[in-house]
This record gives sequence, structure tokens and C-alpha cells, in this order.
Amino acid sequence: MENETQNAQNGIRTWQWVVTVIVIIILVVIGIMVFSKKGVETPATTTETASTQTNTNAINRIIMADQYPGNVVYVSSVQLANPGYVVINKDSAGQPGAIIGYASAPSGINPLKITLTQPMIDGGTYYAVLYSDNSNGKFDVNVDKPLTDSNGNIIMKVFKASASANAEIKG
Repeated sequence: MENETQNAQNGIRTWQWVVTVIVIIILVVIGIMVFSKKGVETPATTTETASTQTNTNAINRIIMADQYPGNVVYVSSVQLANPGYVVINKDSAGQPGAIIGYASAPSGINPLKITLTQPMIDGGTYYAVLYSDNSNGKFDVNVDKPLTDSNGNIIMKVFKASASANAEIKG
């Protein structure tokens, strides 16, 4: 009997140790998860142009794919520190040329649909350029200026109009 009681107490002590070790492991894992997230940013895997225009913590960027030829451009994501515009330009010798459409974009991260005044032609090169708003809520190419990154480069995304682009984004 004494031997059985001693074995039972040893079994209880073993379980106490197992539970204690499991609790310690869980606490360590939670601690690592909580403290490792502070101040760590995941690097972007897409090609995009970013800016820290007025607010050093705010980023201005545009993410989009090639477009199906037509009168509509779909921007996957536009991120602006302050309200502004996404302006679509035709190509002019490798630079943004004539404006063929624009849409206002609020601050924050948003998708955007832009209706064009002229259709994009299959194989054509186009530019989506970010512009600031002078706070009047109306786009004016003479007053509203293109946003630039910290190196002074205009924030834009070059894209093609292609019949092989995703059929779901037909314009």
C-alpha cells in the first residue's frame, strides 16, 4: 500500500512538472510574439514608388497592374498622406504626356477606378501620376502639383494597355 501511495505521489509530481513546463513555454512564445512585433515593418514585395512628402511617417504610393485596353483604369491601391489625385497620362517620348483622365483619392489606402476621356490602345504605354490637392477639391494641372519622393522624383506607375491583361479588369 505504501508503495502504491508513493507511486501515485510521483505521478502527480510528474504531471505538475509537465504542466509547469508547458505553461512556461506558452508564456515565452507569447512574450516573443508581443515584443518582436514592435517597430518591425514587413518589407514590400511589389514594385512601387513611395514618398514621405509632408509627414515623415506618411507614405504616398500607387500599386496597379497592366490594364485591359478601354476607357477605364483600375488602381489596386493608392495610398496618400493627404487627399489628392491619380492622373492618367499618355506616353510622350518616354515621359508622361497628355492627361486622359483623373480621379480624386482621399487620404489613406484605397482602390480607385478612373474613367478616361480617350480609350487606352492595346500595346500603349501610360502613366498613373500622384498629384497633391491644393485643398479646393478640384483638379487643376496648373495649381495641383505632382507628388515627389524624398529624392525629388515624381511618384508614378508606368503601365501598359494589353489585351492579355486580366480580363476581369476590362475598361
